[in-house]
Amino acid sequence: MLEVAVQGEFGAFALDMAFTAGSDGITALFGRSGAGKTLLVNMLAGLVRPRAGRIALDGTALFDSAAHIDLKPEARRLGYVFQDSRLFPHMSVRGNLVYGRPKRAADRRVDFDHVVTLLGIEPLLERRPKALSGGEKQRVAIGRALLAEPRLLLMDEPLAALDAARKAEILPYIERLRDDLKIPIVYVSHAMEEIVRLADTVVLVSGGRIAAHGPIEEIMGRLDLRPLTGRYEAGAVISATVEGHDERYALTSLRFAGGVLTVPRVELEPGATLRVRVRARDVALALAPPKDTSVLNVFRGTVTEVGAERGPQVDLKLDIGAPLWARVTARSFDALGIEVGKPVYALIKAVALDRHSLGWVGAARFRGDEDGTGI
Repeated sequence: MLEVAVQGEFGAFALDMAFTAGSDGITALFGRSGAGKTLLVNMLAGLVRPRAGRIALDGTALFDSAAHIDLKPEARRLGYVFQDSRLFPHMSVRGNLVYGRPKRAADRRVDFDHVVTLLGIEPLLERRPKALSGGEKQRVAIGRALLAEPRLLLMDEPLAALDAARKAEILPYIERLRDDLKIPIVYVSHAMEEIVRLADTVVLVSGGRIAAHGPIEEIMGRLDLRPLTGRYEAGAVISATVEGHDERYALTSLRFAGGVLTVPRVELEPGATLRVRVRARDVALALAPPKDTSVLNVFRGTVTEVGAERGPQVDLKLDIGAPLWARVTARSFDALGIEVGKPVYALIKAVALDRHSLGWVGAARFRGDEDGTGI
């Protein structure tokens, strides 16, 4: 268990945050640039000292102003992966990996060969960092942090400096860390795609404060948090299980509490679990079951909440057996007579639920999909 309650002033910026996180899975610090996410992670690492408060991991205080405890960074046993890899240019990949490893074999729990295999970096071991791509450098940086035997892994915007192709390369490896090594991770990002794919718990940070904290499905489903989660990317996160595949049309059926959702083929075995992000902008409404439509996903539901903000567009929350967001124009809202309690049909295009909308949850991939690209 990670316990955090810290305060501090840094120039004109004041930070006052408190939350707890479980001892496994990924806790995401999510928020816009300048919200205080990196500052908080640097406090956890011991690189920045809070004015007051307490930071504890599994009951052991790393910082406690009242008890005058402030462990040095190296004594905290936390791994840190930065935005840039920060590899030693004069060392080989192998040298970088073992640099922070405990000297005594008895202190080593993380197996070197297992980490190398997990991150797919065996062919890189004798290279120097200058001969690596950005994605390869980050994989090595992650390996170095893991081999330092951390009790907690801190990842501060590890994909921010990478292009889309390199991000797509790295994300599956972080998923494997979550599912395989079971080392708790605090993951900093302002990218919704990364959060949905990776996080179990979300800590929503704004202006040096915690705006909300909880399971990702709960946080992303709150209409009142839309200004912080982002208007364009806002939407519900639904937990689902792979039910089967339509080989002819390259589609996959996902079973969730409200029925079956059809998406472009996902290379996961039946029974595998995953999360689906359904953007509010990708949901249309009807008052009757549509006929002769190309939309594959139609669910009967009820309006449970109408967003407080009224403008050209209106946000709605629906119950279709699971919470769902919809965003409609004010004209459609009035024309359909939308109000809380009104029954409606939600229409979701299958093609809107692409790979960037899906996140594996301990899922086993098909053979032949070792790169984890999935869809």
